Amino acid sequence: MDRFAHYQWPFFEPRHAQLAQQAETWARENLAHAHGDDADAICKRLVQDLGCAGYLRHSVSEKPDVRSIALLREVLAYHAGLADFSFVMQGLGSGPIALAGDSSLKEKYLTRAANGEAIAAFALSEPDAGSDVQAMTTKATRKGDSWTLDGTKTWISNGGIADFYVVFAKAQEGISAFVVDAKEVDASERIEIVAPHPMSTLKLKNSKATLLGEAGQGFKLAMRNLDIFRTTVAAAALGFARRALDEALERARSRKMFGQALADFQLTQAKLADMATQIDAGALLAYRSAWRKDIKNAPVTREAAMAKMFATEAAQRVIDDAVQICGGLGVMRGHPVEKLYREVRALRIYEGATEVQKIIIARDLLKNA
Repeated sequence: MDRFAHYQWPFFEPRHAQLAQQAETWARENLAHAHGDDADAICKRLVQDLGCAGYLRHSVSEKPDVRSIALLREVLAYHAGLADFSFVMQGLGSGPIALAGDSSLKEKYLTRAANGEAIAAFALSEPDAGSDVQAMTTKATRKGDSWTLDGTKTWISNGGIADFYVVFAKAQEGISAFVVDAKEVDASERIEIVAPHPMSTLKLKNSKATLLGEAGQGFKLAMRNLDIFRTTVAAAALGFARRALDEALERARSRKMFGQALADFQLTQAKLADMATQIDAGALLAYRSAWRKDIKNAPVTREAAMAKMFATEAAQRVIDDAVQICGGLGVMRGHPVEKLYREVRALRIYEGATEVQKIIIARDLLKNA
């Protein structure tokens, strides 16, 4: 299967194909070290490497091109899940500053994040407030011209290694966004998940914070930020799925059974056909959403939700089929499809679980019918 055929789709310009192919070459040469048990050290190194290579300027940008971010995520996810994670978290964590920060905040944080000199994190979720943002309890208190935060955030990616956090809290005016330096945060309570990457619970106690944008506008800012990056979750899922399909194809061709290759059986062929079709369908949804955001500069709430929902669910099915085709090798610790099986699962949850995406789509349909 030609993994690069979709670069010729009308969603893209020649520069996008060139960027993706350059990233492919870079990934092949530089991501061999992006695997191992010390996720903190790996991610710190990846942020530096991605910054030096110039790729972080696409995710950390005042004028983000969603197609570029998505294509880069697809390439990086194909080669190493932590590389995709490190790339996108720099954007998700610094995006609110790019969207609403004043010149001093942008100068202090964005350049360093884009160069890989500072690690960013996005802190929205709480123990009892994930997709239900209105249930947030973290409190923001104004003291003259300064602000302090008190509360707990959890499931925070890059927690424990970030140099700064964009934190959402309830002020008198409503949900507001703040920038908090790492020294103001207790991120010592780490969270271990099925596919290890840096994650922790954050505890804020009288923590000094800088207001980002206007007080009371934090929810809108968070949604604007997710409107950019939610589409690219689908692209990361595509990267995982394409790698799984390639592994399955190789195994199906080489595995001999009952005097013929596994690929000669119609049951295997049916699985491969379904896998390829689901990948293309997910790609069409993902890059339609990215194109609409870039070219039409239009809201993509429904399109991004559809792309994220379908592509992540499809990737889970594709990878499960790849494990089945690989047989015993597919469940062997460290095998590519075994790692993909663990890595893809979180994509169906973060930035809004599949069930939440369905609610978003249905509400948009009912509102605009």
